[in-house]
Amino acid sequence: MAGSTHSVNNQVPPLVGYDVFSADRALTAAVERHLDPGLRDEVLGELSALGRSSGSAQVQEWGAQANENPPRLRTHDRYGHRIDEVEFHPSWHRLLGKGVSAGLTAAWDRPAGHLRRAAAFLVWTQVEAGNGCPLSMTHAAVPALRTDPDLAAEWEPRLTSMVYDRELRPAHLKAGALFGMGMTEKQGGSDVRANTTSARPLAEDGTYELTGHKWFCSAPMSDGFLVLAQAPGGLTCFLVPRVLADGTRNVFLLQRLKDKLGNRSNASAEVEFDGTWARRVGEEGRGVRTIIEMVAATRLDCVLGSAGLMRQAVAQAVHHGTYREVFGGKLADKPLMRNVLADLALESEAATTLALRLAAAYDDGGEQERALLRIAVPAAKYWVTKRCPPVAVEAAECLGGNGYVEESGLPRLVRESPLNSIWEGAGNVQALDVLRALQREPGALDAYLREVGQARGADHRLDGAIKNLLTDLADLEGVEGRARRLAERLALVLQGSLLVRFAPPQVADAFCAARLGGDGGAAFGTLPHTLDLASVVERARPVA
Repeated sequence: MAGSTHSVNNQVPPLVGYDVFSADRALTAAVERHLDPGLRDEVLGELSALGRSSGSAQVQEWGAQANENPPRLRTHDRYGHRIDEVEFHPSWHRLLGKGVSAGLTAAWDRPAGHLRRAAAFLVWTQVEAGNGCPLSMTHAAVPALRTDPDLAAEWEPRLTSMVYDRELRPAHLKAGALFGMGMTEKQGGSDVRANTTSARPLAEDGTYELTGHKWFCSAPMSDGFLVLAQAPGGLTCFLVPRVLADGTRNVFLLQRLKDKLGNRSNASAEVEFDGTWARRVGEEGRGVRTIIEMVAATRLDCVLGSAGLMRQAVAQAVHHGTYREVFGGKLADKPLMRNVLADLALESEAATTLALRLAAAYDDGGEQERALLRIAVPAAKYWVTKRCPPVAVEAAECLGGNGYVEESGLPRLVRESPLNSIWEGAGNVQALDVLRALQREPGALDAYLREVGQARGADHRLDGAIKNLLTDLADLEGVEGRARRLAERLALVLQGSLLVRFAPPQVADAFCAARLGGDGGAAFGTLPHTLDLASVVERARPVA
């Protein structure tokens, strides 16, 4: 029996039983903006269904269970046979199956496929980010495989299937398949050209035997992997099937699973190849060029994943402030907390708006859109993923001590938040990739300037930021030491231009003031007090 002093009041109800998609005004507006009107009802209905599932108590419980029960490595069976399998909690399989059936690996041949998938990925990330890795790798493998029409014809229908088949068996016997990737090695890290894994040609044309190791292998439970190895003609891309066509296991020796800060529901492994059968993808010596399209697609998913994490963090913070009573009123109505929440909401909306714009560029496929992606994807990947950790930490602080407790869900977001900045090339790699695009592909900068130029004249702070950016771009000699600063400015100006064109005036005004006009501090909650911050917070509020 509870003691007479133990009464529970002024505790915030859980954010559950709501439509994660429809409650996100910035996301729904972005989808409608880029969507062909003829697809509106179909796509919005599809995303709303996923949003309701994502916000349900059952699916949220699956996410918590998958996170609390990390995968386990089984190298041998009970009889001593080497099996190299990864065991997952049942909730992991439920989540992954739901993600596959929701089309998160099926973007390439559907109308508005990248836009609808991007929105779904952003929504689904908010349940449990770990299962986003195999979904992302499978989605991103398609353009790399398309360099070999025969391989694409064989594998693409499996990868874009909306059926999840978890069994390890020959891929041709499965209704759907998942892909992983292995590029990084102990000695090389981001310098994949230093890879030492060797590929020896076999008698059958296009087949090889691999020997070596991968320090990080993503999604090691998958049906196939794209890996890099040194062939006689140089660094080359290969497809490594997990199970061979005759039903025997390929040599895929899992040495250990990584014990990670976050992303704990997902397995990342160290793997050894020792006479492992592989099929060449693309030409010998052109491995980086072959796999680069996969990397570009996964980089956009890093942007989307961070945008999803930020949105969930902000939704939780605003929800808490809406219900929590302090000093005679709602926490969200207190001027200083309103400033913090509005500042967080700006970061979230800017990330979402930019991510969906890039996804729409993939659907367009035109020359100018491809050129824009060449510079905008690494800039966005650099900046948006960098902003995710401080947003998650500040959102947790909005809940006070409750935000430091696991049951709130905020600690899981905090642990997950640095990951997308590290995966698929950390910050320096992205900044240097921006420089390469500027120096080697003039069309990329032209496409970028055309894009941001559509907002010129609408806000004097944006105009000033564009002018300053052009000054920075005028001299690219010796620019490597300021590459991060340049990538940051490119991303901020692009975000500002999109918000000026498409967001409510109070959102664009606040963003331009704080992010482009210098009228904001280094911490969240330092927006000019004269802005309409209440409207910004209200726009970010998730309506359950």
